[in-house]
Amino acid sequence: MKNRLTAAVALPIAVMLSACSPDKPPVEGPRPVRIAEVRYDAAREANRYAGTVQSRYEVEQAFRVGGKVVQRKVDVGQLVHEGDIIAVLDDADYRLAEDAARQQWQSAVTQARQAESDRKRLANLKTDGSVSVSDDERATSGAQTAQANEEAQARQLELASNRLKYTVLRASRSGVVTAVRLEVGQVVPEGQPVVTIADPTAAEIVVDVPEDQLATFRQARFKATLASAPDERFEVALRELSPEAAAQTRTYRARLKPAAGHALPLGATATLEADRVVSDAAVAVLPASALTQSSGQPAMWVVKHAGKDTVGTVQLVPVKVYGYRNDDVLVSGPAPGEKVVTAGVQKMAPGLKVALPAAALADANNTQQVAR
Repeated sequence: MKNRLTAAVALPIAVMLSACSPDKPPVEGPRPVRIAEVRYDAAREANRYAGTVQSRYEVEQAFRVGGKVVQRKVDVGQLVHEGDIIAVLDDADYRLAEDAARQQWQSAVTQARQAESDRKRLANLKTDGSVSVSDDERATSGAQTAQANEEAQARQLELASNRLKYTVLRASRSGVVTAVRLEVGQVVPEGQPVVTIADPTAAEIVVDVPEDQLATFRQARFKATLASAPDERFEVALRELSPEAAAQTRTYRARLKPAAGHALPLGATATLEADRVVSDAAVAVLPASALTQSSGQPAMWVVKHAGKDTVGTVQLVPVKVYGYRNDDVLVSGPAPGEKVVTAGVQKMAPGLKVALPAAALADANNTQQVAR
């Protein structure tokens, strides 16, 4: 009785276990992968810098004397020519100073004439012994002193006249006014810049170069775009690179001039592209995630497939690394047009079947048709 009960319970359990245990393990399908096509070109490095358009010739005008502004004849954006009046100071005090200097000069002229007349008269009396030698020498010395005083007063009058002229500020060169820092009624000190004039025909792009990019910047070729026309690229050439870094930013100021005939608007925002050849050898730029190792040497998994097949196998190919650029690596080794695995390279094995993306196959077929 007990054996029959055991058999009756064991039979259903055996059936259940046989149903849960398949005869063959499930077959794993091709593993989906991400790939990148190998395309060779000269290894180049490109950096971008934000800059502004400034004039090569920019002058800050200032009064050579201080005073109260009574006239302002220019505004920002106005075109001026050399010699045009920019602003005028109150000249009352300077006119008084000129008059005083003129009076002193006239007095010195009179004294010099009188001293010279006395010298000549004593010189005539000296021949018959009417005056002593000391009196003659004293008269000669007095005449020379009076003459020197006359010349000094003449220079003082000239200085006073010049200071009177300096109350009128004139443009030292032709150009456009880019800044005005004075108003009528304002008292400006001597030498303080009040107006900036720039030559619009000599515009150039000014950028600041970081210290760690200075060496490569000198060897680069440059193109630029303006914020107002981002699709219009034009070539520029390095004209000047500061030999000393700015104290605050530790960057080097660079000035680049555009090609002949290309006019730039002053004050515009510019983007500078510095392109430099890293290596003369042809290299492929691939994602750094595609890089792995084989016997301690860099390598990549290359997908081998035939025609329009969506399934391929992977093969490990050694590569030579030339350098890194952000998230990319510069390599050579795989044949042009081959596909390399860019994700999950640590889980690859030689001969592993992988499923290729449909978009990659479409690109490959199009490339083959164009080649034919």
